[in-house]
Amino acid sequence: MKVLEGVLSESRDYYIDAKKSIEGRLSSLPGGSVKERIIKGKKYYYHQQRRGKRVIHKYIGKEKPEPLLKQIKERKILEVELKKVNEALHLLEKIGSKKHG
Repeated sequence: MKVLEGVLSESRDYYIDAKKSIEGRLSSLPGGSVKERIIKGKKYYYHQQRRGKRVIHKYIGKEKPEPLLKQIKERKILEVELKKVNEALHLLEKIGSKKHG
């Protein structure tokens, strides 16, 4: 039984570290999305974010903002990973509570 407890403890530690790492990276990445608007036949790009109940549009420029798009894509991938890590931690908590209960 000690071996199983050790494995569960190592797994929990791994997922806690993964969660901290992902959350740290997420804090440095922009949220929201990029909105392309066509005005009088010309393309303009805006960074669109929700602040409370309002949606804020910030003008970026006429060129497609590839670096910003890449960061937003990375954020979405990390958010999916964080969800999986949280699910794993929840499952480990359930297993741990059944073992003690």
